[in-house]
Amino acid sequence: MPTSPTVRSTTPPTVWLARGRHTGPAPEDVLTRSLRRLKDRRAVDDFLAVPPTGDDSSDRVFEARWRVPDRVTVRARLRLVPAAGDGWRWTLLAEAEAPWDQAWPSPATRFWPEEPEERGEPGAGWDRDAATGLSLTSINPLPRDDKAVRRLFKDAARDGWGIHVVVHEAMTTDERGRLPLARWLPPGLRHRVVEHRAAPHQLRVVNWALRDQDVEVPRGGAVVLPGRAVPPGYDARDFSVRAVFLDGSEPADLTAAVARFAALPRPLPEGAEAELTALREDWRLLTLEEELARERRLVAMYAEALEAMTKSRDLYREAAERAHEALAVYRETAGAVSAPAAGTPRPPSGSPFQQLTRTLERLKDSARLLRPAGSASPADPRPETSAGHLPESAAEPSGSAADPPPGTAAAPLPDDTADPRREDPANRRPADPADPRPKDRESAGARAAHAER
Repeated sequence: MPTSPTVRSTTPPTVWLARGRHTGPAPEDVLTRSLRRLKDRRAVDDFLAVPPTGDDSSDRVFEARWRVPDRVTVRARLRLVPAAGDGWRWTLLAEAEAPWDQAWPSPATRFWPEEPEERGEPGAGWDRDAATGLSLTSINPLPRDDKAVRRLFKDAARDGWGIHVVVHEAMTTDERGRLPLARWLPPGLRHRVVEHRAAPHQLRVVNWALRDQDVEVPRGGAVVLPGRAVPPGYDARDFSVRAVFLDGSEPADLTAAVARFAALPRPLPEGAEAELTALREDWRLLTLEEELARERRLVAMYAEALEAMTKSRDLYREAAERAHEALAVYRETAGAVSAPAAGTPRPPSGSPFQQLTRTLERLKDSARLLRPAGSASPADPRPETSAGHLPESAAEPSGSAADPPPGTAAAPLPDDTADPRREDPANRRPADPADPRPKDRESAGARAAHAER
């Protein structure tokens, strides 16, 4: 048996819903004239044509309110939408203050004219099923083509707004057998049931087309189709009638089966949940009592919001004060820990570049102090020892040159300028500032030459 692909909310017992198609001209004018006439007759308490909005300017919405027996108020909302083909599709939802009674007047007749053809008014094409395009108030013979019959039943199965009934004629009927089933149904079901009539030779074709729904039509009988969203508690044997006498008498068994099927808890059809929400939340046609109750609810809602904002402000202020106290304690603790101890050298100040410059200068001074003390100057070609003295061969001449032969007078000493060991001031090596020795220290060779003089 087919099941629903998605789980939807169950239709509330206080809600009546239907969907159809208007094929006549000017549906807005038809609705406006009908509602004014019903208001003049006091069949409707009041109605309102809701002005179109910018988002759905093509849609037209009408609201109406009336009372049924036992002074139960009914609010209904009808929406007109351009259909994919010709005409307009209308969706009607009504909600009562009590569980819906099928004996109440059909909400469709509180918007559309009930007998427009008899009054000679336009708008006779409003009572068409939205899924199949068939009539809601008359008999619909099945197509002659077998494939067309199967397509028709598939479209009927996808429709969750209406109730589809298939009746098989055991023999050709006369005018008395041509009376529609809607004539015997209660007012609340007259615009929700689509009656399909099968000719005597179409029984096999009908049962072949209904294989997907797991139902069969008895010969000369009828069956109520479950649709794709099968309601819980549906059994094909409980909703099939073995014999329907088409002699002009009331088919009591068939009308009872349709009424039982309508009473089953059925899921909301596609698009009905949004329409029901709009009926409850976007209702515009308010009485004075309803406006006063609405304003009181708004005042209560604003008071609750203001109280919540006040509590939130107090909590925020308390949290801010605690945060400031914690920050003050943290600053005091951090200042005591980071204060330098007595006698602790302070870190060098200045930028990192200045500190690097000072470090390089100290390294340069250390390199000068570590230079070897015996390094010879390029201006003095004479080698020196590690103690700064000349070698013995240079300090004292050989015996043949220093000691004259015996009996020979000593040769006079040459002039001071001729002494090669005498240091020329021009050739004197400049004092090295890095030399650890005193600047006025002379070499050992200069002191020896001065002593010989």
